[in-house]
Amino acid sequence: MDHRNQSMVSEFVLLGLFHSLNIQALLFMVFSTLYIIIVSGNIVIVILIITDPHLHYPMYFLLANLSFVDMWLSSNTTPKMITGLLKKSKTISFGGCMCQIFFAQCIAALEMVLLVVMAYDRYVAICKPLHYTTIMSLQRCTGLVVTAWTIGFVHALSQIVFIVQLPFCGPKEIDSFFCDRPLVIKLACTDTRNLNIFMNINCGFVAITSFVLLLISYTYILLTVCKNSKTGASKALSTCTAHITVVVLFFGPCIFLYVWPLSITWIDKFLAVFYSVFTPLLNPIIYTLRNKEMRNAMKRFRSYMYF
Repeated sequence: MDHRNQSMVSEFVLLGLFHSLNIQALLFMVFSTLYIIIVSGNIVIVILIITDPHLHYPMYFLLANLSFVDMWLSSNTTPKMITGLLKKSKTISFGGCMCQIFFAQCIAALEMVLLVVMAYDRYVAICKPLHYTTIMSLQRCTGLVVTAWTIGFVHALSQIVFIVQLPFCGPKEIDSFFCDRPLVIKLACTDTRNLNIFMNINCGFVAITSFVLLLISYTYILLTVCKNSKTGASKALSTCTAHITVVVLFFGPCIFLYVWPLSITWIDKFLAVFYSVFTPLLNPIIYTLRNKEMRNAMKRFRSYMYF
């Protein structure tokens, strides 16, 4: 690694979302509130699943992992964005910038694989109910989650090892509220076309593969339920529609940010905000508030607290 190249740019300047002070003040209040809801909501879900014996099943074990990941997905970028709204000069150190890129890529890939694992869990529960406890044992669930974390780590590592070695010697302004990988690579004082192609293919492989596996799983679920009963088909369709909504809302921004970038500044900012703020907010709502067992667990928890 060439440390001389890195020392030329010791920090980057984040231009943020808007320059208007009035808009920044409004966004500070909005995003601060949303971030508190995201963190507290996901923490409550994790605590409920850990402490409530009625939720000690594979589906909720996976849901707890998703909530934990969602909390860190938002925490990687949102606090820096919120504090930046109060500052005139928005800077981030070289090391901090590289950490943001690493965790953004790691968490994105991890959540994609985790959503696939959750779809597989539903597939086994609905299509092979008699073998569910055997197939989705605690050991199997733990192995699948560890695999998801490993894929996320390896995916992020395969990108950051190249980015940290790029020569950053001149421009240091990033037109975003966090260190977004494509924007940081553009600042390198060298030809990065081949690196961008590699990065897009790398992200595309994880995103497209996960998306296809998700569609296959939910298709099999719907076909199986439709054959059995109309009542079950209606319920499964409602559940799958909600889950597919989460998938589309999460994968859409990721694809247009990292696989097939549009390179339109305001669209990139909108997608980045949606991906890092609204997706972690919607996941608990869709996966938790629509779930009868989770609602009952919340009632038991409130009764215990008041007692």
